[in-house]
Amino acid sequence: MLLIPAIDLKDGRCVRLKQGDMNDSTIFSEDPAAMARRWLDAGARRLHLVDLNGAFAGKPVNEAAIKAILAEVDDEIPVQLGGGIRDLDTIERYLDDGLSFVIIGTAAVKSPGFLRDACTAFGGHIIVGLDARNGKVATDGWSKLTGHEVIDLAQKFEGYGVEGVIYTDIGRDGMLSGINIDATVKLAQALSIPVIASGGLSRLSDIEALCAVEGEGVEGVICGRAIYTGDLDFAAAQARADALNGG
Repeated sequence: MLLIPAIDLKDGRCVRLKQGDMNDSTIFSEDPAAMARRWLDAGARRLHLVDLNGAFAGKPVNEAAIKAILAEVDDEIPVQLGGGIRDLDTIERYLDDGLSFVIIGTAAVKSPGFLRDACTAFGGHIIVGLDARNGKVATDGWSKLTGHEVIDLAQKFEGYGVEGVIYTDIGRDGMLSGINIDATVKLAQALSIPVIASGGLSRLSDIEALCAVEGEGVEGVICGRAIYTGDLDFAAAQARADALNGG
């Protein structure tokens, strides 16, 4: 089970939002590269970056901070990024900068042809991010709820050749209310590509519950607010996951 620290970027800082609300953010660091080093030193095997401004602007905004993080990590572990990625040129630029995976969310839902083209051009590097409330996909920084069912879209995108799916329950994100295990497993069982859980991770028991369903196709979990507030000790949680699954 891969525990993936999230570094959410807003105005060049590392922050956390509650339920995607840009007006309800907590600043955890003025130096995102130093935060990346902190998680690397704690044993992280992958990092998850989000350009929050970019997600709302529909274009990259925090590139300077992202480049600083990539320089700090220096290919030690894979780094994935989502937020504001709407064209192939942006994907190519980020991959050239050293990103391992690009996460396409809103653009995948609104312009599926773009996602297909991205998978064709950059095979092995594209992950789709599906954010949902009550099984329905949301877009535009969670501000718009669509009529699309998560599983239907995920199966469609699997056919395009995406590497995996990050599934976020937006009703739980930033609320420390626990991962939606049932919905995550249901999605994983419907796919043959890995699913990464996101939204609501709060305690060690969440990690233990995810480890119990790893065999269903749940590869990892995004670790957000809980590892910043201290509700969850990242290094201890990864060690526990490794012990449970023989990692």
